[in-house]
Amino acid sequence: MPQLRDSGTRTLHATEPVPSAEMDGFCRIFGVETEYGVAVTGAEKPVDAGQVAMTMFQPIVSRSRSTNTYLTNGSRLYLDVGSHPEYATAEARAPHEALAQDLAGERVMRGLAGKAQAKLRETYGEHATIHVFKNNVDSAGHAFGCHENYLVRRFVPLEAVEHQLLPFLITRQLYTGAGRITPDGFQITQRADFLDEAVSSATTRSRPMVNTRDEPHADPDSFRRLHVIIGDSNRSQWATWMKLAVTHLVLCVIEEAFRRGEPSGFEDWAFIDPASANRAVSRFLDAPDAALPLVSGETVSALALQRRYFHAVALFVADHREAMDAAFAVNTSMVKHATDIAADVAADSPTTVILGEWDRALQALEAHDYETLADRVDWAAKRRVFEALRRRRPDVTSMQLEQLELDYHDVANGRLYDSLVSRGQLHQLMTRDEVERAVREAPQDTRAALRGRFVEAALASGVQFSAHWTHLTVTAPERREAILLDPFSAEATAEFEHLMALLGR
Repeated sequence: MPQLRDSGTRTLHATEPVPSAEMDGFCRIFGVETEYGVAVTGAEKPVDAGQVAMTMFQPIVSRSRSTNTYLTNGSRLYLDVGSHPEYATAEARAPHEALAQDLAGERVMRGLAGKAQAKLRETYGEHATIHVFKNNVDSAGHAFGCHENYLVRRFVPLEAVEHQLLPFLITRQLYTGAGRITPDGFQITQRADFLDEAVSSATTRSRPMVNTRDEPHADPDSFRRLHVIIGDSNRSQWATWMKLAVTHLVLCVIEEAFRRGEPSGFEDWAFIDPASANRAVSRFLDAPDAALPLVSGETVSALALQRRYFHAVALFVADHREAMDAAFAVNTSMVKHATDIAADVAADSPTTVILGEWDRALQALEAHDYETLADRVDWAAKRRVFEALRRRRPDVTSMQLEQLELDYHDVANGRLYDSLVSRGQLHQLMTRDEVERAVREAPQDTRAALRGRFVEAALASGVQFSAHWTHLTVTAPERREAILLDPFSAEATAEFEHLMALLGR
């Protein structure tokens, strides 16, 4: 049965030098980790969230003898601190593939909840209903996260991330925030009031916007894993895709600047007080032109700073478009169709598609035209629903709006999100078949493909085994291990082939 290994990779060393295409180009590995909240309604007697989460994970425990396991699609599924089911996507080379893997996590959680609900009703009544929330705050005020991972070249110092990237991460929430009802009104983000500092290695005693724990899960001399904690759990497929894609473009500018020993242009855009700026962005609807002080002595609005990043990235893309498009390897026709971009616009240029969507979102914000954003931005979609409801029912209470908001985030038994999608009021970038395929299969152009093959074969053979991002091990009857240090490579190594031969594959 599978067991998990320690997650560190600092003691590992690559047997081959990292190819220059991976160090000199713009290719990247993306991943998303999502913690889900769990609750039960309709039970005939008390049942706590921890018991429900354990019931959900009973099939995993039966298979793996643990609440931590890897799946045949290369992803990691586990029960985190506080009884939060968590799903970490397999490594992906492109934002659209990471999106597919993230949506696969929703399907996995829905399946676990459905089986657990049937079992729960045997003891707690036929109306017992399990809710699994892809959001960031529960009714008691506890916060949980959605973390993004980007493989970044190690020659980029962490100080650059704090000073050059963090202002972008804070202000991108104008179009990636999930929004929430608070006692003080509607905020466009869910996490802002819970993040304590800019960067830190901690994740529980304090909540930083960027975590500095050094676990690259790759050659530690060449790469670091940028672990981004500032960011909401999105139901909108467009928002998940955009936050990954646009952050990648900004990282490309920063990496190329350090590669060449030149300024990126972002050096003077750091906030004096990132936490205060983050809270101000969350209250954007109350004060869209709020002046945020920069370390340079200048003040700027969140929207104006986003526009600066856009112009800088657009100029950079103009000079590096071909190399950046090659690194993305995006199914452009899928993205173009889903985002309603005309067929004659940059059919072979994924970066142009992303820049166009970024510009369109900023234009809508600049015009205060939030209705235009409501088919792709979570906070705008919820705001439109709430305002429509208030017009029909002026006596609607904040508690009722909060319940409606939770329903939007419920991937197990929620109705609002699916209703908006079915009526064409929220864009879908992935088809049902593409998501179902991501549930079964790993991305075929990263090492996740090898991990998925190994897990499938090990389960079929019934051997004892362990899995990890960088290690695959058969522990009995004969111990054999394969190290997969290169996340970009789906090519089977000799070690991997020996491991698979041991499994009869």
